[in-house]
Order: sequence, then C-alpha cells, then structure tokens
Amino acid sequence: MWIVLLVLAIFAALIVAGRRRMLAHRYIDAYVFDASVGKRLREKHPGLTPEQHELARQGLRDFLHICRQARLKGVSMPSQAVDELWHDFILSTRHYREFCRRAFGRYLHHHPAETMNSPTQATDGIRRAWQLACRREKIDPKNPDRLPRLFALDAQLGIAGGFVYTLNCMGPALAGEAGSSSSYCASHIGCGSGCSAGCSSGCSSGCSGGDGGCGGGGD
Repeated sequence: MWIVLLVLAIFAALIVAGRRRMLAHRYIDAYVFDASVGKRLREKHPGLTPEQHELARQGLRDFLHICRQARLKGVSMPSQAVDELWHDFILSTRHYREFCRRAFGRYLHHHPAETMNSPTQATDGIRRAWQLACRREKIDPKNPDRLPRLFALDAQLGIAGGFVYTLNCMGPALAGEAGSSSSYCASHIGCGSGCSAGCSSGCSSGCSGGDGGCGGGGD
C-alpha cells in the first residue's frame, strides 16, 4: 500500500512542478516591462528605431526564459543590447524582485563575465546559453543553420562593441562586424567534450572560465 501512496505522491509532485513551470513561462511571456527598461540602450544608441527596441525586449524575454530553464546553473549573456535592458530592469528593484519571485522562485543575480574566452573557445555559461537558446528556436546546436535571436541581436542592431557571432568560421577574419572589436565562432559553441560530425574542424575540446550572466534562478 505504501508503494502505491509513494507513486501517487511522486505523480502529484510532478504535476505541481509542471504547472509551476507552465505558469512561470506564461508570466515571463506576458510581463510588461516599465518605461525605464531600455533607457540605457536609448542613451547609448540613439539611432535605434522603436522596432529595434522591441527586438531587444524580445531578446530579454528569451534570456529570462533560458535562465529559468537553466535553474541553478550559470548562463552567460550573449548580447550587449539585452544586457543594457537587464541592467535597467534590475534598477527597478521593487518590480524586479517581484518578477524574480514569480518567474524563478528566487532572486536572479547578475554576474558580469566575458561572453567567450576566445573567438572559438566557449565558457560553460555561454555554451549553456547556446544550447537553451537553440532549443527554444528548434535549431540543432551542433549543426546550426542560423543563429538564435540572442546570438544574432547585436549584429542585427549594429551595436558598436557588441557580441557578434558567425556561422562561417572558415570565412574572413572574425573581426570588424557591426563595429565589434571581435567576432565569435558560433558553430564551435555547440561542441561538447569532443567534436561531433556536425561541428566545424578546430572545435575546442573543453572550456575554461567562470559562468557569467545569470545565476540563482529556478522553478
């Protein structure tokens, strides 16, 4: 009898956890950012259009979703534009704390870090961001045919000094795009401990450096 009760308790817990995840997902999608979220981006890049600002807000939602999916594991920030919006959001302390409580069940901290160790060597945090961003957009992370929005955004918006990623790692030098001082090889990020057939040659065999971006989120 106790085995049956245990199975029922586990089943009930899974249902509750699934419902909590669904509600958190809907909450992030429906959340309305206040007018202050985007102030830094407008000041630093006054030429951006309202449509481009909306793309950046969509990128922020993408990032918040993948932080929730990563739970307690660190996720690095792949976009300078989105990072500007996230900083604005954090400064609205009351709103941000309430958002974190409902979306993650705890406070989501910001950990500054470089996006990658080199143009072809990803940190754990950026590799995790890549995997989750690709999953959201149904992209094969080891053999991508396009960049997920978070990784395409800085180049798309022309952010000077932004993080620029390219799928053509064997093409021209990874530099100079969108005013960036460097570009990163996105097709290398999806490689794990070894290079699979879908990864480009020269794929790094490991990673180093700390996780950056978000930490402390969960269901």
